[in-house]
Amino acid sequence: MQGLNNKQLEACCHIDGPLLILAGAGSGKTRVITHRIAYLMNEMDVNPYNILAITFTNKAANEMRERVDNLIGFGSESVWVSTFHSMCVRILRKHIDKIGMSKDFTIYDDTEQKVVVREIIKDEKLDPKLYSEKNILSIISKAKEDYVSPDDYERDNATSYRSQAIARVYREYQRRLQRNNALDFDDLIYKTIFLFETNPDVLREYQERFKYIMVDEYQDTNHTQFILVKQLAAKYRNLCVVGDDDQSIYKFRGANIYNILNFEKQYPDAKVVKLEQNYRSTSNILNAANSVIANNEGRKDKTLWTENEEGEKITFTKYGTGFEEASGIASKIRSLRSQGVSLNDISVLYRTNNQSRLLEEKLIMENIPYILYGGTDFYKRMEVKDIVCYLKVLANPCDDMAVKRIINVPKRGIGDTTINKISTFANENNLDFYDVLLDIEECPGVSRAVDKIKGFVDMVEEIRNMQNDPDCLPSNIFDAVIEKTGYVELLNLENTDEARARIENINELKNKVVTYEESAEYPNLVELLEEIALVADNDNIEDDDTDKVTLMTLHRAKGLEFPYVFICGMEDGLFPSKMSIDSDDPDALEEERRLCYVGITRAMEKLFISAAEQRMINGSTNYCQVSRFVKEIPKQYVEMQGDFTRLGDNGDSSRFAFKNKANNMLFGVGDNAAARYSSKPKTGGSFNPGFGKAFPMDFGDSKTYCVGDKVRHMKFGNGIVTEVKPAGSDAEITVDFERVGEKKMFASLVKMKKL
Repeated sequence: MQGLNNKQLEACCHIDGPLLILAGAGSGKTRVITHRIAYLMNEMDVNPYNILAITFTNKAANEMRERVDNLIGFGSESVWVSTFHSMCVRILRKHIDKIGMSKDFTIYDDTEQKVVVREIIKDEKLDPKLYSEKNILSIISKAKEDYVSPDDYERDNATSYRSQAIARVYREYQRRLQRNNALDFDDLIYKTIFLFETNPDVLREYQERFKYIMVDEYQDTNHTQFILVKQLAAKYRNLCVVGDDDQSIYKFRGANIYNILNFEKQYPDAKVVKLEQNYRSTSNILNAANSVIANNEGRKDKTLWTENEEGEKITFTKYGTGFEEASGIASKIRSLRSQGVSLNDISVLYRTNNQSRLLEEKLIMENIPYILYGGTDFYKRMEVKDIVCYLKVLANPCDDMAVKRIINVPKRGIGDTTINKISTFANENNLDFYDVLLDIEECPGVSRAVDKIKGFVDMVEEIRNMQNDPDCLPSNIFDAVIEKTGYVELLNLENTDEARARIENINELKNKVVTYEESAEYPNLVELLEEIALVADNDNIEDDDTDKVTLMTLHRAKGLEFPYVFICGMEDGLFPSKMSIDSDDPDALEEERRLCYVGITRAMEKLFISAAEQRMINGSTNYCQVSRFVKEIPKQYVEMQGDFTRLGDNGDSSRFAFKNKANNMLFGVGDNAAARYSSKPKTGGSFNPGFGKAFPMDFGDSKTYCVGDKVRHMKFGNGIVTEVKPAGSDAEITVDFERVGEKKMFASLVKMKKL
């Protein structure tokens, strides 16, 4: 027990009865669990055979297994350290015959599950566009996590025609799994609970086996995991759960925060120990994290503290655009590297996967090695490659690889056998693959797919013909691909978290297209694809596995730590997400705040946070307000980077105002971007607006518009100015375009000329 603090020691030495260990970020919870196992064995003479420790991932289980073995030595191999799923597999292998299945059952993966559901959808004569296998499997998984049977689901959704159809699929899915002697991953826990409910003797066997139970990351348990643990601990009640309600961020995976919040209601005699001493971060970082999470109502009261030094203040930077933010972060990383900081010690965190695109591009340009933790490089993601291949075919139909990739994406019923026959015919006759498609009737052996191939070719040719219009831009081609293929529409119908993430990536690709158009003198599809290819080819980055910046989402960062952490995109609508802000569920916003708390507490020495005043979303520029989470950090823990002085707080300790000394300009965090300047800068030159790089501002005659002016925009075409409103030193103009209708823009930023 040497080296444990008083609270850790108290948690280790409580043996009998329920115990709740509230372990704050960086408080040494894994150390407590392993030392508690050692105390049970060495001091209390508990048989290791009677100890169960449950974790969530195989990695966590292996790490805990190794720690227990190193700490205890002889006898530790009898302690059952396991994930929920592996524990249930062991139990079911021994007893599943008692519920009508064979012990040699197989476990279906995602692909096998989809095949079964796809067959059922076909047999039930359901429209696969309205009833996608992914959506149905997501619903079935959620039902199993809530321990809801097909009959229960059908009864609970009796008034919904769609839900009744899904109930039929759910019932038939379970019947076919039973017939195939197979289980899916959700069944592993579901069937174990059912086994215990229907066979009390089996439950008693495991209650006698596991007299002392410890569950790690208890805040992440779902309903069936809660039921299973409650069943096993019901006799001896020696249940120790370890977790942090402030780090409950997996509701989208089924996690139920109320399992930990209501633990004392389930076990009124439970002892509660709070681990609040943090060994990871400086006090400034912890004070900021405490200030943010204190705004949540649904939490256990606790405050992290540390004996570490005060450390540097958090740096908050507000950039002009998302591109400038990525550039600024890369610049700071380059500066840290020049100071001798290892890139391994640096992580950049963001709310959504699609945010990595700008960061990846900028790091590639700066030749800064990086690794995308738990994800795929932006341009290698399936949906991004699909749409880029469509653009490649439209620019160059001779690209056989691109044509073959998209001919059945989304699915059109053109199978691999047909594609192989076309490919063979093309090779034998020295033709391009697409040339064969244009005269598909001449290709032998594909008569059944002729109409489907003609439909594909007609769509491609229709979009290709758009390029004959000199006003047609790559973004118009992009939009046509999305519309004609129905790619995004089908993802919307899936209605899963994965599908929504894929849509976000497609929207980010649209941002790339529009950004290219705004910078290109003569925008065209070929040049766009060249630019994408050059950025996507990151082979030039030095191959050094020991020194790379880590990029990852905030969800992926849980459980990790880095000396230097960047959190970008701190804007309302992005983080917290718009969905959480608009949600009727009060916990939605609180979960986003817990995610922010997790992000802040990943930092050990220095934390950088940033926001952009403008961010492009799905090809359109949006003005952003700084995240409410930033405003919840008291100003004494934050500093602005650059030449700024803080102006009066007016009694509000969390609101910021900044002054650019050179130009005497005021910036209020969250202020309306259209009225952000309090004094007019000098005209005819360039100035630094306070955040990010300088850019030219021209308020001369070329940027003066009047109602009735005829204008031409590089993207929107011809239009007429219908309204002009003053906006500080700028002007907001409204233009009615012939092609796209009404648009509002700032005169100083718009790329438009008078006719």
